[in-house]
Amino acid sequence: MLPARLLLALLLLAPALSAPQERGLIFNLDTGELCLQSAQCKSGCCHRVNGLSLARCAPKAAESQECSPKSIYGVYYKCPCERGLTCDADKTIVGSITNSDFGVCRDPQD
Repeated sequence: MLPARLLLALLLLAPALSAPQERGLIFNLDTGELCLQSAQCKSGCCHRVNGLSLARCAPKAAESQECSPKSIYGVYYKCPCERGLTCDADKTIVGSITNSDFGVCRDPQD
């Protein structure tokens, strides 16, 4: 009788196992979900309001919005720019360490 139960369980689970994963528990996170690194977010930006707040996935900055240049830390106070835009910011060593080199997203074609 056990093999019949096992077969039934496999038949019931097969559709669920073969369905594509739209999002995961750790990666491919949607906007607003808690994150530790930008690589976890669909948008590519793990954002925190201040040093004491929890980081959440956020959309990248659009043209004329405040931004941060790409960082090795992977968590931003201002999100990097959308694809095709550059973050026009004054980069300093202190700003790189403290993650405070903010700028404005610009289209390099303009």
